[in-house]
Amino acid sequence: MDFTAIDFETANGFRGSPCAVGLSKVRGGVVVEEASWLMRPPENHDRFDHHNVRIHGIRPELVAGLPRFGELFPEIGAFIGGDVLAAHNAAFDLGVIRSGLEVSGLAGPAYDYVCTVMLSRRCYSLVSNSLPYAAEEAGVPLVNHHDAAEDARACAGILIDIAARNGAGSIAELFLSLGLTVSRQGAFDPLRDPLSKASQSALDAFAGGPAAAAPVRAYQPGWPEEGANPLPNALAEPGHPLFGQTVVFTGELAITRPEAKIRSAEHGARPESRVTARTTVLVVGDGFVAADLRSGRLTGKARRVLDLHERGQRIEVLSEGEFLQMVGGHVASAAIA
Repeated sequence: MDFTAIDFETANGFRGSPCAVGLSKVRGGVVVEEASWLMRPPENHDRFDHHNVRIHGIRPELVAGLPRFGELFPEIGAFIGGDVLAAHNAAFDLGVIRSGLEVSGLAGPAYDYVCTVMLSRRCYSLVSNSLPYAAEEAGVPLVNHHDAAEDARACAGILIDIAARNGAGSIAELFLSLGLTVSRQGAFDPLRDPLSKASQSALDAFAGGPAAAAPVRAYQPGWPEEGANPLPNALAEPGHPLFGQTVVFTGELAITRPEAKIRSAEHGARPESRVTARTTVLVVGDGFVAADLRSGRLTGKARRVLDLHERGQRIEVLSEGEFLQMVGGHVASAAIA
């Protein structure tokens, strides 16, 4: 079991705004080395949003004068080396690397990677596969969630535990036993490769382009409009945590439900309008976080999910923030209609 676990925190909703990274290097199923850095996000993308600061506690003054992501990336890349990367919601963390490189105008290598959200979903039976829940199941203490170093260490512990439960001595052996394929993010060359959708939108917004010109959707009280249920994108990345899932939305979202359904379908999910025996994921708005599962602050749909979970249905509850990380969006920009 040799790999490097990674976790990023970002300054704002754009995934290319890393302000902290934590890494845990694993050899033979044991964490042997760790590294972490605070950093300034790439130039022009270094605004700190209140929502992000409230989550991770990193303020602009803590990174003032520190190297930017582009300046630190050679050290981050050297620590990773040729390892497979592991991340909890890898679509986000690998997206941070790609978008950070894109807006910094830097080339970067290809990375093979595994997502411990997907592995947790496959190997545990949890009502939420958020990092604190999965870490608790793996027996890994997680005291300061959203501290990048601690989150990377917890991610490493989850992967080590899942491998042990499956009698696997390597990632290749684990994925073979589960019938899964390790995902790969291709190399990036700024002189050759097009920008990702997330980076292009961020650059348009900075330049006052189409993304910046769109009107902000006003809050509309009342029953949310469900809209149509688009078919899942058959060409989506099978390694994405939403691929093949049946997703239902509940509560007031920062984006409209029709837009949320479109985003989920783009990544291979099948959106539906009510919780049924087919449901595998429920996305909860209204500021819900995973800890609310224990406090009881839930919508009617979420309570039904808990009931179904107790009856043995494999179903998972996501916060809107977790969902938006998976689809490459965020609360601030998601208010754009």
